[in-house]
Amino acid sequence: MIRTAIKWAPLLACMALAPALSAQSPTAAISGSGVPTGAEKPRIPGQNLAGMHVYLRAGLKTHMPGQHDYPQWLADWSKVLTMHGAVVDGSFHAPSAQELEGVDVLVVYKGDTGFMTPAERAALNDFVKRGGGIVAFHDAMCGPDPAEMAALLGGGKKHGEVNYTLDANVTYKIVDPASPIMKGMTNLTLNPEESFYRMTWASNPAIHVLATTVIDDTPSARQGGGVGQVVPQIWTYEHTVAGGKPARAFVWMQGHEYANFANPQIEAMLLRGIAWAGHHPVDELVDYKQPPTPERPKRN
Repeated sequence: MIRTAIKWAPLLACMALAPALSAQSPTAAISGSGVPTGAEKPRIPGQNLAGMHVYLRAGLKTHMPGQHDYPQWLADWSKVLTMHGAVVDGSFHAPSAQELEGVDVLVVYKGDTGFMTPAERAALNDFVKRGGGIVAFHDAMCGPDPAEMAALLGGGKKHGEVNYTLDANVTYKIVDPASPIMKGMTNLTLNPEESFYRMTWASNPAIHVLATTVIDDTPSARQGGGVGQVVPQIWTYEHTVAGGKPARAFVWMQGHEYANFANPQIEAMLLRGIAWAGHHPVDELVDYKQPPTPERPKRN
């Protein structure tokens, strides 16, 4: 499926105004005569107001052209998810506790998310404790403490180590073809892409592996000693923080090459993983059909 690139500068401008907009009442002020003195905040045309709430956390672009294009993902996937019936918000910063209110799933495509301030960590932990879902792509699982990331996502990657493949063949072996998330997925090969190894894994409970790969023979994989290892690439993780509600995480290790998000198999899998992480029916986003656009009056 080919998607036209979306200009994201206007999106950033709108996001910059978000605090000012959120401070306004969504309803019109009423005069003493009962007549509205202002207009209601306009709704997004085509938005499914009853949809699951998704917050997209992105970062500034890094790496080479076509790689780690977090800003383009924020622009593209805010549109993709809206078209598939979700209510979407997002930013380039770690969401606050207030921004996470009412959110079903936090989807992260940003490097080194494990570097958090105490306030950011508290907001995220509170979100997970109430059962909020997390979906992480590529190096969103990376940080200074892989054990902390493993507790949130089921797996964590240590920042600063040679534990990656860089330009590699990533051939999936579907481990659980019966998983509804993996419907339509085949043992496809993404090339070029990147895999991680020397991961820290959660053990109690453990992850549920959906697909693995054999670490390709690349210079960095040889340097780090990962060549030939079988490593999970797609997985789910279900856990409960003490005193909290059951929470879910879904992880796709790829996304080094941004173009792979548009692979039809990958896109459908990610939509199902997002719905699953939010405790919604797995096919809710994939199967959503937008209502027909109302016809405009014909011009005379």
